[in-house]
Amino acid sequence: MPTHAKGTVEVTAPHTAAVGKAFTLSAHGDDDAASYLRICLQERSGGRAWHRVACGAVVERGGPEAGAVTHPKSARRGPVEFRAVAYGLTGPHDQRPQRWRTSAVATVQVR
Repeated sequence: MPTHAKGTVEVTAPHTAAVGKAFTLSAHGDDDAASYLRICLQERSGGRAWHRVACGAVVERGGPEAGAVTHPKSARRGPVEFRAVAYGLTGPHDQRPQRWRTSAVATVQVR
């Protein structure tokens, strides 16, 4: 019987933020199938494509949990969406990481 990898990735963001003021956006996760893992945070607004805003350090399986933290600020009012993506790597300097997991979307209302 095949075994199934266990893992999670979660993003934490405030529900609201003020225009032009920085806020804390963080993510953490793990995956027992990846030898190395890296978490990146992505953002989108106005129906545009997702783009990367920050990535954490590469961590080895069995070590500390992977994570990323950034302090974005938005110049416009309205909803901004964020998500975290966990990438699996074969080594600490892997140039072709594979997307393993994506978190639920967290929406910040910028006022």
